[in-house]
Amino acid sequence: MNENSLRLAAAVAALVALSPASRAQEAVRIGVPTAMTGAYADLGNQVKRAVELAVEEANAAGGVDGRKVEVRFLDTEAKADVARSQGEKLALDGYKLLVGTIASGEGLALGPQLAKWDALYLSTVNKANAITGASCTARMFRANHNDASDGAVVKPWLASRNEKKWAVIGMDGAWGRDSAATFRAAAEGQGKSIVSESFSPLGTNDYAPYIQKIAEAGVDGLWVALAGRDAINFATQAKQFGLFDKVFVAGTSFVTDSTVKAMGDIAEGIWGIVNYSSTIDTPANKAFVAGWEKKYPGTAPTNFEGETYLGMQMLFQAVRKAKSVKPTDVAAALEGQTFDTLYGPALMRREDHQLVLPNYFGQIRKVGDRLRPVATMTIPGEQATPAPDGSCKL
Repeated sequence: MNENSLRLAAAVAALVALSPASRAQEAVRIGVPTAMTGAYADLGNQVKRAVELAVEEANAAGGVDGRKVEVRFLDTEAKADVARSQGEKLALDGYKLLVGTIASGEGLALGPQLAKWDALYLSTVNKANAITGASCTARMFRANHNDASDGAVVKPWLASRNEKKWAVIGMDGAWGRDSAATFRAAAEGQGKSIVSESFSPLGTNDYAPYIQKIAEAGVDGLWVALAGRDAINFATQAKQFGLFDKVFVAGTSFVTDSTVKAMGDIAEGIWGIVNYSSTIDTPANKAFVAGWEKKYPGTAPTNFEGETYLGMQMLFQAVRKAKSVKPTDVAAALEGQTFDTLYGPALMRREDHQLVLPNYFGQIRKVGDRLRPVATMTIPGEQATPAPDGSCKL
């Protein structure tokens, strides 16, 4: 090749390097393996609504650090094996930043595969302590409250209650059993006793045997760790059997904005943990709620929608910090950093990848003409997020 040819080749190379196509930044591709069918379908649809709003807002503002945001949803049916398969499909198709599984078993199924897939998973719904405990991985993070955080709120609330004998019913899975254990520890620590425990499979339609067991236990109070359609089925049948007229009822993820709509007056007066509320008084939350009401008129964001939107914002902030969409770079930008959230500034702990958030306890009350969770007790983040228990070995 002569000197003129070399100069021509160099000029062409320079033009290619400066072309719009070469300068285009790699898109932020979000994969959402979530329950679109089955007992947790409504929860999966809440995740979908929150993700879609976050993506639309980001792209309308020019993307994330100049990068377009793309999203793909795949149905997991809230089953761990399906979540693993769908997570792999998404990651291999380039959607390596994963969010949105519902059942904790799904998140636990993703964790061990993330390095193999070169992916990252950020939990926005899963509550099982193991996700940021004994089963933690370097590529798995949690932007929502875990069961230990809910337990930290239950303790001071239980101190105000006179009920001594309690029953527990939970979903037969990592979250339900975690919640039951957390509630038992809190109750027994205050001299109360758990005299009956029941765990129902996901998607249970007939709760009569469980309701009969609780009624025969002669308890003063009932703690419920059921969500989605399971929560609605149990509440409806328990009311029909007269259980709610005899026993004081409280729970976690049991009476939320979405389940209350389906339960109607059955839900009024029930106490429970409020992980997120559209009434949180921060500038970020007010802006989020305003954007939500514009996109989804006549509605307010639920707890799962709020926490999922929060998780999306954290991913966007981490991509900006990392100036990269590579999962390892995004993970490094998440770890040990403080993020702007709907609750205010919050630290993603380096030790276990748990976000430190305030938590709330409240009751279903009428606000105007609508029943909704109303927070009556606030626990600050440092108190509401127990210290790492040492089981996470990153």
